[in-house]
Amino acid sequence: MQSNQLSVRNIHLPSLGIGTWAWGDSLFWGYGSNYGEKEVQEAFNAAVTAGATFFDTAEVYGLGDSEKLIGKFLKQASQPVQIASKYFPLPWRFNEDAVEDALTASLDRLGVEQIALYQVHSPFDFFMGKDTLMKALATEVKKGRILTVGVSNYSADQMQQAYDYLAKYDVPLAVNQVRYSLLTRTIEENGILAKARELGITILAYSPLDQGLLTGKYTPEKRDVTGARKLDPKFSSSGLKKIEPIINQLKQLGEKYNKTPAQVALNWLIAQDNVIPIPGAKNAKQAQDNAGAMGWLLSDEDVKQLSLLSNQQS
Repeated sequence: MQSNQLSVRNIHLPSLGIGTWAWGDSLFWGYGSNYGEKEVQEAFNAAVTAGATFFDTAEVYGLGDSEKLIGKFLKQASQPVQIASKYFPLPWRFNEDAVEDALTASLDRLGVEQIALYQVHSPFDFFMGKDTLMKALATEVKKGRILTVGVSNYSADQMQQAYDYLAKYDVPLAVNQVRYSLLTRTIEENGILAKARELGITILAYSPLDQGLLTGKYTPEKRDVTGARKLDPKFSSSGLKKIEPIINQLKQLGEKYNKTPAQVALNWLIAQDNVIPIPGAKNAKQAQDNAGAMGWLLSDEDVKQLSLLSNQQS
């Protein structure tokens, strides 16, 4: 068995969270067409019931609608829930007040006075500069409006810089949120994963199922994808044909552990140590399936074999 809790700096998080980009986003995910508020509220409730009580959102998801939905659901939550949101460094945000104002707006939409984690959505700090940005975030930690600071899509060098700036204010850098999955292992090659381990920074793995590719739902013969994924070559017949070996292995391991292919793929990430996958969930079934990746671990040999096979697919 494996613990469902990870210590991330001064907070404790489940070993799996839920990403909420799709909540309120009609452009990429088609919110409001084949799913809506009812379905994502059911996803929220199912995740909380199953112990996945950590939700990652951002001010830009659905232009604030994702935060508003979570705020609404929080009022009816049956147990404590931890929220992470993100600040987007727009070019005209050039002083500390911009961070304070953006956080205030996010907290208002969420209907809370404090969140567990506040992240910088991208490393483009434009006119503000990293020192000013990190000082502003450290100030919010001191004020108690956020418990920990994170970044997203930062390179190894950028992560080190952010870590050093925050250290001047005695505030640790908690996470770097990056794309990571069996099919997207770039952070193992470009130094991000190694630097995170060196500095004690947790990786939040977004798109851990590669937007559904690792669920086994899609095959070269069955490609009924929606939204922008229709244009993604990975969802073409040839793209899906290429990953058939890894999908077949996920299915075989699923039979061995009585788990779904998606749960096996997510558990592979959990087994990487200090990595928290944050798959999306648009309905209760997806949330329950995601949560089924917690509370157990693949054997070392199965992790190794999956790793070797997935390297052949890249």
